[in-house]
Amino acid sequence: MTAVRAIEVAGVPVRAAIIDLDGTLVDTLGDFHATLNRMLPEFDLPPVTREQVVLRIGKGSEYLVAQTLRIHLDDAAADALYPRAIDAYQRHYGAVNGSCSAVFDGVPEGLQRLHAAGLQLVCITNKPTVYARELLENKLLHAFFGAVHGGDAFARKKPDPLPLLEACRLLGVAPSQAIMIGDSRNDAQAASGAGCSVALATYGYNHGEPIRETPAVAYFDRLDALPLQT
Repeated sequence: MTAVRAIEVAGVPVRAAIIDLDGTLVDTLGDFHATLNRMLPEFDLPPVTREQVVLRIGKGSEYLVAQTLRIHLDDAAADALYPRAIDAYQRHYGAVNGSCSAVFDGVPEGLQRLHAAGLQLVCITNKPTVYARELLENKLLHAFFGAVHGGDAFARKKPDPLPLLEACRLLGVAPSQAIMIGDSRNDAQAASGAGCSVALATYGYNHGEPIRETPAVAYFDRLDALPLQT
């Protein structure tokens, strides 16, 4: 149900919040690292470090696997191995999901504030929908969201604006009435393309780049510190 009136988030009047998952709500670097290092030995490739993984998070598992293979292989060899590697990655991820990750400080409290204010909340992530829902349930965050849409829910993923536009359509709000809450320039690019405002976490995954170099209406160190006025 659409809120009767707009709520100011970071000074922007909105009726809905579209919230990223990895790097914004949950620190899932450990899950990605563990999964890749289960996958790589199947192809006689050496393990990767957490530092190598964090630079490749944010554009979906396909990008993560493709770029991880390129750490060890040339482009042609990586492309040839990719179909088997992505299948192995998804198989291992299903076993790992949530076991090596933790909710960021301030997230449950921040979601509760946004929800209690009357905002519609939807989670938009590039993670496959089934794994996103499983992770949110595992971390006791699922009840805050009216919907969860993963990278397989729409024809294109973030940073394409399509997932945000579809989320707004399904919520029955104009993009200008929604704020994207994320942790990377991918989220910011998607929001800009869709016509949504964006607020960015300072603690997430942004390809090794300073997040404050990406334009946003606000930056926050904890989700429960995001300015909110009802």
